[in-house]
Amino acid sequence: MDNGTVALFIPILALAIPVVVIVVNGLQKFWKFRLEETRLRAGGADSSELEQLRAEVEQLRAELAEVAERLDFTERIVAQSGARGQLPGQRGEAPPAP
Repeated sequence: MDNGTVALFIPILALAIPVVVIVVNGLQKFWKFRLEETRLRAGGADSSELEQLRAEVEQLRAELAEVAERLDFTERIVAQSGARGQLPGQRGEAPPAP
């Protein structure tokens, strides 16, 4: 091979390695989930472990709902203070006389 051909394959190889790693990682995760799903269907998971996970998910949902309420409250406060903090003339008010 001449130098031009080798120089052409270097960037191709440099770009192909991360793509291969991403594909292999995705396949590994896929097969891991498939194996776990098969184990769950076969009854390999303890019901206590499953109940514990369900309780944890419910707790996380409750915490997420609380955070959403706090965010809504904060947005209302910011919207109210933003309306009061506008400069004169922005909402049709007359500017102060000098």
